[in-house]
Amino acid sequence: MRYRTIARTAVSAIGLGAMPLSIEHRPDEARAIATVHAALDAGVTLIDTADSYHWHAGEAGHNELLIARALARYGGDTSDVLVATKGGRGRPGDGSWTVTATPAHLKRAAEASARRLGVDAIGLYQLHKPDPAVPWAESVGALRELLDAGTIRAAGISNVTTAQIRQAHRILGDGLVSVQNRYSPAVRDSEPELRLSTRLGLAFLPWSPLGGIARSSLDGPSGPTSVGTAFHQVAAEHGVSPQQVALAWLLARSPAVIPVPGASRPASVTDSARAVELTLSTEELARLEDTALPGRTGGVSE
Repeated sequence: MRYRTIARTAVSAIGLGAMPLSIEHRPDEARAIATVHAALDAGVTLIDTADSYHWHAGEAGHNELLIARALARYGGDTSDVLVATKGGRGRPGDGSWTVTATPAHLKRAAEASARRLGVDAIGLYQLHKPDPAVPWAESVGALRELLDAGTIRAAGISNVTTAQIRQAHRILGDGLVSVQNRYSPAVRDSEPELRLSTRLGLAFLPWSPLGGIARSSLDGPSGPTSVGTAFHQVAAEHGVSPQQVALAWLLARSPAVIPVPGASRPASVTDSARAVELTLSTEELARLEDTALPGRTGGVSE
């Protein structure tokens, strides 16, 4: 495994997006835990979760509890694993997503997440999405208070614009360490946020990083994928999966990028982790850059 940094913490260059282990069409617990363990065996030390990663009503924190159990049952050392969780979204159980980013809610949510994860302080806590009903500065201010109280060690923001990144950086200073936006071969409209994150020294964690190559858990069984693109051609030339090529392409975009592909099977996470071994040539990167994949820039957001 190769490593990149979130602030001063070294983490695996490929993380695990744990959402598919808890939402619709989730695997049984045995396979879910085996998937987490396969990630750890492959050297993955960044696990991305959220209190809203669940399927049914009344299941808030399902994914956080699952991750805590998986880590507790792992036979090896997990002291270097960074679990990044998020707060500010909800799921009523009908497939929809809500947004609640009031300071009071975020503080309660962070404290509940820490209890579920079994930690004194959350390693990385991310504001899941701006709440249009709450001034951005107030939501980010709650992260500042959580940092000052020691409830969280570092803060991140997700689904944000460049203006929101700049404002959060002014409020949080060195406490802001990451930005998590949707970014993939098919969805590249967060390029300005990626460039700004790189300039500010913030880790950029693309969610749904395999868009256009593999279906996102948010897309459902009928979600769009592509075949026969340059990503597939380069994969065939290297004898690897198109998913590995997509992740290697992302890693080449910026040293700030740390993809967190979702997985619900041990084989998937093992394959994703191997993307760090793939080095793409300048010519291959140019071919991939010119590839337009089917995707969407709006609609459902994690």
